[in-house]
Amino acid sequence: DVTASSQSRETTYDVVRATAEQVFIPLTVGGGVRTVDDVDRLLRAGADKVGVNTAAIQRPEVVAEIADRFGNQVLVLSVDARRCLGEPTESGFEVTTHGGRVGTGIDAVAWAARACELGAGEILLNSMDADGTKAGFDTELIAAVRAVVGVPVIASGGAGALEHFAPAVDAGGDAVLAASVFHFGQLRIGEVKASLAAAGHPVR
Repeated sequence: DVTASSQSRETTYDVVRATAEQVFIPLTVGGGVRTVDDVDRLLRAGADKVGVNTAAIQRPEVVAEIADRFGNQVLVLSVDARRCLGEPTESGFEVTTHGGRVGTGIDAVAWAARACELGAGEILLNSMDADGTKAGFDTELIAAVRAVVGVPVIASGGAGALEHFAPAVDAGGDAVLAASVFHFGQLRIGEVKASLAAAGHPVR
């Protein structure tokens, strides 16, 4: 339904505007970003960076188009990776879509490298195997991607305890992402920063 889709997009822009007015840290927005025009509207609404996932898999050229128009510092490539369930890739990890449920057969490490060559300025690396387990980050995946890209890597998936964060940084993550442990009050951001500092990692 075209009308419903337009209304949904306008709601998204309204949410971004309202959020940008209230927070004073870099704001990255993702979900449904498919074109340069989508990025333009999100940036005008107040986003600092825009995350792209499925659209880039379907048409990698969009990465270069966005980077050429706005600069690679704007573009965060979201990579939902898991260990191969079917035909193995060279790295043993494949790119997935639909929350990790659908495999693409694309080598996740090679895809991260290619996207950076096209202009991605940051990699949001989501381990679909570790996501929700609270058993720790997938350090093997992080290290594999770190070895082939020169842009910042944000490690995501698996955070459950303070001791999980430093190993992700040791493996090559420039930043670590956690959600539910903060949403439900199991950990506090200050505690995580302190644990990273104690492990010798500089934090802001």
